[in-house]
Amino acid sequence: MPGSLLIAGSIATDHLMTFGGKFADSLVVDQLDKLSVSFLVDDLEIRRGGVAANMSFGLGRLGLRPVLVGAVGEDFGDYRSWLERHGVDCDHIHVSETRHTARFVCTTDTTMAQFASFYPGAMSEAREIELAPIVAKVGDPMYVVVGPDDPDGMLRHTDECRQRGYRFIADPSQQLAFSGGDLIRKLVDGAALLFTNEYESHVLEQKTGWSAEEVLARVGTQVTTLGADGVRISRQGQEPIVLPAAKNVTAVEPTGVGDAFRAGFLAALAWELPLERAAQVGCVLAAYVVETVGTQEYSFTGAEFVARLRESYGDDAADQVAPHLPR
Repeated sequence: MPGSLLIAGSIATDHLMTFGGKFADSLVVDQLDKLSVSFLVDDLEIRRGGVAANMSFGLGRLGLRPVLVGAVGEDFGDYRSWLERHGVDCDHIHVSETRHTARFVCTTDTTMAQFASFYPGAMSEAREIELAPIVAKVGDPMYVVVGPDDPDGMLRHTDECRQRGYRFIADPSQQLAFSGGDLIRKLVDGAALLFTNEYESHVLEQKTGWSAEEVLARVGTQVTTLGADGVRISRQGQEPIVLPAAKNVTAVEPTGVGDAFRAGFLAALAWELPLERAAQVGCVLAAYVVETVGTQEYSFTGAEFVARLRESYGDDAADQVAPHLPR
């Protein structure tokens, strides 16, 4: 592999609940300023999560050894063992002496709408992490992914990448809703790759004041996930590449699907495959996640993954990816 993959971002525990109705049926539009509702949920799943951890797990499942960069609490022991058993390098994680590992609490209704809250906890100490000592131990990075995390930590990692010449991937995702335009511009400008979903791409443009063309002038490539409609890859001065989602997907729970897509996409880049193939690998890995409850509960063999890739995208895609997958 041409350089290590440093995956910086949140590491968290997910508490995932399912509501058997529709949130919309309980909301009165002209009374939202007095909102006070509760939902009787059908079940509760406590799962491992966090954007960077989810991405790292996906990369590990595909046979790579990503370097996880983030901050956790002393309650991280079991989670660390799980990630290490699945191929993730956890040797460079910052452990807080005072805060718990971050926690994500999310309820999903029958339409896949979600209400969620996120407690950052130890994540706020990500700003204390310097990348250079990690790079000194693991080697020059192919990419540093700067995912949603403590905003000051994201800014520090992005600035360090620019200063030290590390190629970085901007993946601000959930932080776009809480960040101002100035911070978003600093996180995106100069990225080799920008990941967003379609809604996030509009939020980014609105908050930065940049048009879609101006965004492309500041990043090498923008990859926009389109949910069930697949993915769009945009580059300045070129026609976009639009690919469909994987076939025959039975959606169960959407949390972590975008993280899995990113992991598959990055794995294919590490294998030095073209962008189209990267998107296809990402879509197939995402299909495994949406079909399970939890973000790291899926499994597959190399042969199973290739078969699903072949079903969705044909023989050329399957044959090109197959040699890179674990047996």
